[in-house]
Amino acid sequence: MASSSGTVIVVMGVSGAGKTTLGRRLEKEMKYKYLDADDFHSESNKEKMHMGIPLTDEDRMPWLESLRDTIKEYLNNKKGLILGCSALKKQYREVLRSGDPGYKWGSYASAVNFILLDAPAEVLSVRVNKRAAEGKHYMPASLLQSQLDLLKIDESEGILRVDATLRPQAIVNTILNMHQFQGCIQS
Repeated sequence: MASSSGTVIVVMGVSGAGKTTLGRRLEKEMKYKYLDADDFHSESNKEKMHMGIPLTDEDRMPWLESLRDTIKEYLNNKKGLILGCSALKKQYREVLRSGDPGYKWGSYASAVNFILLDAPAEVLSVRVNKRAAEGKHYMPASLLQSQLDLLKIDESEGILRVDATLRPQAIVNTILNMHQFQGCIQS
């Protein structure tokens, strides 16, 4: 059964970590709506990435604010949401957490939970190159290193880490068995 106040799970990580694959599988298992943060990027952001130009904080802020507003809508309606989002920096995650109307900045106590899909750069590079060769994403592999450089995790945030080199169903099972998400599965 879902939390009576709604829960948001942000499946985070750099490009190629498996956010979409895992988010869609969690959507089926948990009966929460899955949204891909990439769909919220402006056309100009997508074009910059397609051209191999890393986004700036200024580029990302309207995107993050749109995601925050979507999170707020789900929580206000007491619905569960799974969001696939890079969420590379603490300040970005703070914007997302602020979608929880009761969130106090810097407390990290929020209905917005983060799960980092963690994988070695070599594995990520193979995945991103394969996806780019198949024409399945607008972001070229050349931007992977800029994302890895931006990814900063403060242990005090309580971000859960999952080994993204495991088979997708094994990762889903790991997440579903985390005590934070017990009782979040709708029947």
